This record gives sequence, C-alpha cells and structure tokens, in this order.
Amino acid sequence: MTIDINKKAPDKPEKNFKNDFKKFCFYFVQWTWGLPVNLVGGIVFLICTKILHRRYQRFGYAFITYLPWNQGGLSLGLFIFMRDQHPNKKWTYCPRIHEYGHTWQCLVLGPLYYLVVAIPSAFWCNVMGSWRKKHNVSYYKLYCEAWANAWGQKFTGMRMVQE
Repeated sequence: MTIDINKKAPDKPEKNFKNDFKKFCFYFVQWTWGLPVNLVGGIVFLICTKILHRRYQRFGYAFITYLPWNQGGLSLGLFIFMRDQHPNKKWTYCPRIHEYGHTWQCLVLGPLYYLVVAIPSAFWCNVMGSWRKKHNVSYYKLYCEAWANAWGQKFTGMRMVQE
C-alpha cells in the first residue's frame, strides 16, 4: 500500500443522513462529556487564530492550528496544535493522524482525558525523553500514544509512515 504523505486531511464523508447524524453525535458528545478539554482547546484556538492570526485547517472533525514552535503536537479535544512547517514532510503528515487519535480519546474519556492521556503523555514526552533516547524506546511505546496512533489511522483512513 502506497502512502501519500502530501495528503492534508482525511477524505470527506459522503453527504447523507447517516454521516450527518454521526457528525452531530460526535460534536454533541465532545461539547458535553468532553467539555472541560474542549473549552480549554477552544479558548487557545480562538487566541491563536483570532488574535495571533495563526493558520488553521479542518482535519476530519477537528481543527489543526499551526504554530511557530519546535514542539510536537498537542491535542485539546477538537483542537490540535502543531508545528507550522517542517522540511521533512513525514514529520507534518504523521502528527496530524496521531493527534487526531487523541481527539477521539477525548470523545470517549471526556473529563478523564487529562488523567488517562494528557498527564501521562506530557510526562512521557517531557520528563522521560532522555531516558527513552538512552534506552532506544519509541515515543509510541506508551499505551496512550500507541492508542492514539491506532485510532488516528482508524478514523482518518490514513496510514502512518513507519519509522
């Protein structure tokens, strides 16, 4: 199977009642059960796009905002924040899929997202980075990161490029 790393977003679903209902349910659950995460993400999104005038795009049911930073991605419910441009196209292709997987984790976990995903992920990324490098352990070895990859691929229909 060939992977097109220039693909910017998942294919749009066919316009019909079933898909419209799925979309409605997705947003309804995100803005009720996932409210604590989406509220923070929505405020950051508005600051970044309306005040700082950062570029953003739709990605499936989420919004990706591109920032001038050297960090990886950050998902806050429906709102994904990631590096604006990188010379390695694989670097911008794969994080979109991965972070979208975190969007779906928020849908399922709601207010538990911070405890089950965000805190362990932040610790694994920021505190354990040198340990992972020293012991040659993939970032995606942590349960919530592997889970985000799996769900990102499932719900986008896009495949990650193997490292």
